[in-house]
Parts: sequence; C-alpha cells; structure tokens
Amino acid sequence: MLMPKRVKHRRVFRGRMKGEAHRGNKVAYGEYGLQAAQCGWIKSNQIEAARVAMTRFIKRGGKVWVNIFPDKPVSQKPIGIRMGSGKGAPEYWVAVVKPGRVMFEMSGVSEDIAREALRLASHKLPVKCKFVKRVDEVNANESK
Repeated sequence: MLMPKRVKHRRVFRGRMKGEAHRGNKVAYGEYGLQAAQCGWIKSNQIEAARVAMTRFIKRGGKVWVNIFPDKPVSQKPIGIRMGSGKGAPEYWVAVVKPGRVMFEMSGVSEDIAREALRLASHKLPVKCKFVKRVDEVNANESK
C-alpha cells in the first residue's frame, strides 16, 4: 500500500473538502485521464486496486500514471474502548480528492481500450469519475 515514509505529525484534523481542484485538473503526462466528479477520501488500497485493474486490462501495454498520493492519516479507536483517553492511532492513509482532479493517466493504447480500462478503475473508487482526453494548448488557442 502507498503511504508516506515519514510525516511531521502523526495525527491530523479531518479538514474540509470545499471547492474544486485548481491544480492537477488537466491531463499532464498521458493522453487520457480519469477525472474526479465529486470530492472524497480515497484510501491507499482503493488506489492500488484501481491501478491493478487498469494495468491488467491493458495487459501491461501502455503506460499508467497515478497522480494522487495518500498522505493524510485517518485514526480510529479500537472497538470496545470507552470514549476519552485521547485520539486513536492512525489506521489507514487517504488522498483528499476534489472535483476536477485528474487521478490517473494513461498513454500508449487506443482510446476505446483506455476508456474501458479507466471505466474499470472508476468502479474501484468511492467517487464519481469521468473520462477526459488531453487538450493541446496550440489547438485550444486556435479554436478561441
């Protein structure tokens, strides 16, 4: 599973997930991407399951990029423990995803294969997703 090697603070606040993603909202490395349509926490095992689903479908043909990293610890108290006596120990790690964030990218395969692979990956994730293609800056400026 993905997790940071070391962190400054073991336990963090829950935080808020308001607004849209301003960074990481365009396909940067590959040709096709999987973009989040809603906000949520994505666990490290869900990221790994989506990555495995994509690479298995394309039979290790193209190249896959994972653009999110679980760097937020989520703590839980053990079952059967009474309230109080401090915050629980970190149980798992999550990546905070806002709407518009491109989570996975892919290149080196045809569009229909990429679309199906990213569809399979989206079923492993707890947020709604959509398929996006790379927009070239030159073509975008000419069309305006």
